[in-house]
Amino acid sequence: MKTTKSPIHNSVNTMFVPVSDLQTSAKWYSDLLGQEFNPSEVEEPVYNMKIDHYTGVLLDSGPPNEKQKVTPSAHPLFNFHTDDIDASYQYIKELEYSITSNITRFEDLSFFTIKDPDGNIIMICTG
Repeated sequence: MKTTKSPIHNSVNTMFVPVSDLQTSAKWYSDLLGQEFNPSEVEEPVYNMKIDHYTGVLLDSGPPNEKQKVTPSAHPLFNFHTDDIDASYQYIKELEYSITSNITRFEDLSFFTIKDPDGNIIMICTG
């Protein structure tokens, strides 16, 4: 088998999250991450989240002037990292977000899952 150097980088650049209501989802994700939210900064059809890392999160509502039909994933699309799983779980409860699993604990990581406004499963995870 011939091996060639790939022109594709070995890193994830941006995760696209399909959403049906960009304003609602932008606020939901902003609140989740403790970011200030300014509705006037949300312009269809995409909202680029302010992420403190090189991997971005882009909320995508699809073609302009069309309500996108989203088929939610039954499995986590990605995770947001936390250093304190218990404080994160409590924070999600205070936001009254839909929690879809209790905290699962392993020796080197812990996680729980939540649903975004379109029903996509998002994991909150240590490790």
